[in-house]
Amino acid sequence: MKYTAAVLTISDKGARGEREDLSGPAVRELLQEAGFEVRHTQIIPDEMDEIRAALIRCCDELGLALVLTTGGTGFSPRDVTPEATLSVIERETPGIPEAMRAESLRITPRGCLSRSRAGIRGRTLIINLPGSPRAAKENISAVLPAVSHGLEMLMSAGSADCAAPDAAQKKASQPPSLDAWLREAKAQAGASQVGMYLCHNGVVRETARARVRQGDQSAKPVTGMRFACDRAKAAEAEAAAREMDGVFCVRCWLNEGRLEVGDSIMQVLIGTDTRPHAIAALEWLVGRIKSECVQEEEVYAED
Repeated sequence: MKYTAAVLTISDKGARGEREDLSGPAVRELLQEAGFEVRHTQIIPDEMDEIRAALIRCCDELGLALVLTTGGTGFSPRDVTPEATLSVIERETPGIPEAMRAESLRITPRGCLSRSRAGIRGRTLIINLPGSPRAAKENISAVLPAVSHGLEMLMSAGSADCAAPDAAQKKASQPPSLDAWLREAKAQAGASQVGMYLCHNGVVRETARARVRQGDQSAKPVTGMRFACDRAKAAEAEAAAREMDGVFCVRCWLNEGRLEVGDSIMQVLIGTDTRPHAIAALEWLVGRIKSECVQEEEVYAED
């Protein structure tokens, strides 16, 4: 599978145009050679709020699978990339920076000074790399095969080559907090241009689909649903929605497994400049997900 990626260079001098960015292009080239599709690059000053906003945008708006940062991982008072990363991730993945530091120590005793962090936000993996082009390439090369496997698990919401239970047997999960989504969306760059946020929260209903849509009065009541989704296709749908007119924010969560009546199936948040754009984008994305990205099987009492 070809995964999407972003490379963010964290550098005061680079952002001011006083220093050529060498590490960003070097990492981008390495990712492309490994089969990644690098959709976004950016140079950001060593400012906590700007780094946070860029990371959140790559994860929540652009929906990228992998975000690599270069720079800002040392001991300087301005080196705040690890702190910015920790403030936006939901789950830390300490093994990745540990492996990178181990590789650096094979080359230089100063490798132990790196404060790089890595973690997961939603369906995105964020990894901090050193600012030196050589060190950045050495670090990511040391873990890239494992990272690709991790992305496979992350996108499939399972354990890629492990004996995971069938999706129909997995326990349903709880949707993320909509209040938290809104707080984060309103803190993002471009939020000042959003005039409306709309949310869709689909749930499992007791009334059978055939009774609602075809008027089949003989349809038995629903007791649950077997729900599966193609995470990669859903990510593509999210990315396409972000390209629609007036759209500044898109977030999507999909459940999976054996759901009960009342359980959430999906949650989608759209932020746009105007109400017509919000309605159009939400209807299009929900429709695309339901028609191309998920499989739903109603469960009845005798099932």
